[in-house]
Amino acid sequence: MDYKDIAQKLVPLLGGKDNVVSATHCATRLRLVISDESQVDQSAIEELDGVKGAFSSSGQYQIIFGTGVVNKVFQPFAKELGIEQGEQKEGVNHKEAAKQNMNPFARFARMLSNIFVPIIPAIVASGMLMGLLGLMKAYEWGDPDGAIFTMLDMFSSAAFIILPILIGFSAAREFGATPYLGAVIGGIMTHPALLNAWNAGSAEIPTMDFFGFSIEMLGYQGTVIPVLLTVYIMSLLEKNIRKVVPGVIDLLVTPFLTVILTGFAALLVIGPAGRLLGSGITTVLDVVYGTAQGLAGLVFGGTYSLIVLTGVHHSFHAIEAEILTKTGNYLLPIWAMANVAQGGAGLAVFFKTKNKKTKEIALPAAVSAFLGITEPVIFGVNLKHRRPFIGAMIGGALGGFYVTFTGVIANGIGLTGLPMIALTTGSDTLNYIIGLVIAIGGAFLATLLLGWKEEKK
Repeated sequence: MDYKDIAQKLVPLLGGKDNVVSATHCATRLRLVISDESQVDQSAIEELDGVKGAFSSSGQYQIIFGTGVVNKVFQPFAKELGIEQGEQKEGVNHKEAAKQNMNPFARFARMLSNIFVPIIPAIVASGMLMGLLGLMKAYEWGDPDGAIFTMLDMFSSAAFIILPILIGFSAAREFGATPYLGAVIGGIMTHPALLNAWNAGSAEIPTMDFFGFSIEMLGYQGTVIPVLLTVYIMSLLEKNIRKVVPGVIDLLVTPFLTVILTGFAALLVIGPAGRLLGSGITTVLDVVYGTAQGLAGLVFGGTYSLIVLTGVHHSFHAIEAEILTKTGNYLLPIWAMANVAQGGAGLAVFFKTKNKKTKEIALPAAVSAFLGITEPVIFGVNLKHRRPFIGAMIGGALGGFYVTFTGVIANGIGLTGLPMIALTTGSDTLNYIIGLVIAIGGAFLATLLLGWKEEKK
């Protein structure tokens, strides 16, 4: 593969280098901010050697090359654009440029994604540790009161206990505030002086009198919405305080005023209001899930891929984190069914198509979907041919129905597809695997039955 030749051909197909506002890349895709997407020749781009698909999403035009290829294409591509160092044009912030092409709702979803994606590894590790601990207890691998069990329990619960601190740090960075002040606010909301929310149960919650107001001494361990709202207010306070405080005393005065004002607001107003809002959201979800388990999975499993097209699915991490520490994550298994179903549809395309380029894209893209990465198969194969995408929706609905009807619960967020097996325990593991088979098989058969118009090229 001639990477330099691909880069040289790509630039004019994008409308010229002046039409490319900013460029960067992730593990599999070129991520471009385009000034006028009407000038992009997508069909010609998709015919380039190595291109597995192209699509516009989240304010960016994204070209799929795959792992190990995209970085090699980007180097000569960057030179064609005049980017000598780094991954964006001088004076252009790629992240901010992408936001300008997004509607307010998409910006909100991207903001939540930016906050929670960095935290996912910690929650995944904790979820897998919970799974290991569950296996050890189920099969009696040692003394439940022994040191190993005690330490594993500490390891698995730590991320959830300090979740407000992790969210505080990440949210402050996203909101343009000082990350460590965000962590401090998270620490205030989980301070040992407050009753641990995880252990509260039916215990009587102590209160304190604050100028005639009764304040519940209940912590925010495992909560999401209260700390998000509080840190957002903190970011506004810090920015406005910094505007009026002289630079010579900024380091002393700004953090002091920010923490004390935000701390009072957190314990008196924002925290209780956020807890109420979070409880309301989880209650509604629990009612929908509990009264129409199979139906909820059928609808969510079938429509999740449509939500992925909009990019709004990134905002679901916040909801999943909120329910995770209360009832367990019953949403993630549904999303997983929708994802692997896209792989099943892609696999059907691979076996039936006679188009060489489609065939060489479909198989690795399907395997990627089985591992939880769906963009290559959605945009490179299924959506391109339309009916395979509908077949995947059918498979996702069938798999979603099964995992909700059997009550499959995940111990974390972020992982879908085959890797999510590690986040399940007991009978949930078997039912999840059965759900995978139903979703993949249902999508495979539905795609073959629906058929699609084969490309002549």
